[in-house]
Amino acid sequence: MKKNFTVVLAAVLAAASLAACGSSKAPETTAAAETTAKATEAAEETKAAEESTEAAAESEAAENQAASQIEPLAESVDIKIGATPSPHAEILEAVKDDLAAAGINVEVVVYNDYVQPNLAVDQGELQANYFQHQPYLDDFNAENNTHVTSVGAIHYEPFGIYAGKSSDLSAVADGAQIAVPNDTTNEARALQLLQANGIITLKDGVGLTATKQDIVENPHNVEILEVEAAQIPRSVESVDFACMNGNYAIDAGFKPSDALAQEDPDSEAAQTYANIIAVSEADADSEWAKKLVEVLQSDKVAEYINSTYEGGVIPTK
Repeated sequence: MKKNFTVVLAAVLAAASLAACGSSKAPETTAAAETTAKATEAAEETKAAEESTEAAAESEAAENQAASQIEPLAESVDIKIGATPSPHAEILEAVKDDLAAAGINVEVVVYNDYVQPNLAVDQGELQANYFQHQPYLDDFNAENNTHVTSVGAIHYEPFGIYAGKSSDLSAVADGAQIAVPNDTTNEARALQLLQANGIITLKDGVGLTATKQDIVENPHNVEILEVEAAQIPRSVESVDFACMNGNYAIDAGFKPSDALAQEDPDSEAAQTYANIIAVSEADADSEWAKKLVEVLQSDKVAEYINSTYEGGVIPTK
């Protein structure tokens, strides 16, 4: 009897133990399930937020692309456009496909001087050119009785002073020779830059019409040598310093960082000497001329200019 009682008691204790174990693990299991559920819910919320952000970004990109797309001409046109090699012809070649998509099929004709491209436009051999700034064009028209006009500014090239036989603008030797462009507008630009660097002083008020006859102070007795602009890079080694147009400097392999001094991008010269697209007066209001400028003033072209020329060429827009 005692033995039976002991067996029964053991069974009861075992059952109680099992019940106790079950009651202690049930909350742990529930908590774990709840944690897993919350983690899953959080992950789903994060994923949804990421998908929403991606969708918004894609939508914004699509809107920006649609806004930046240029509507093509109703009828495509074929034009010849004259340009100096760098950066003008390079920019035109880089944007040829975009121009074609806008309805303008372009043949780029390269020139190495500042005279023939305007004559060719005036005589109808070219439909446009891209190499000059407005003051040069104004002087050219006045001197040659041509009728070429600007339809838009595309970029600005900082004018620079480059080292020749000397490389220190703070220690200019007495009688140093300095090459400057021989055309009126670019000579004035060079002289203004020399004045800004304390090498000469010009008459008050001459501004961008200055010539070397307007020099009133020349403490170093520098000799100003007037040279055709395209030839100046070839003259560097024979003079102490050379004042060069940005396009000719780039074409000759100079970098913006090579310049001993450059025009301030916010200066009067920077605003005045932006390089333009020029056409004959008869084509000034043509749809293709407006479309040509629209493409060349686009963000895509600005990005190309900034990434390619490292400050040697600056988009106007």
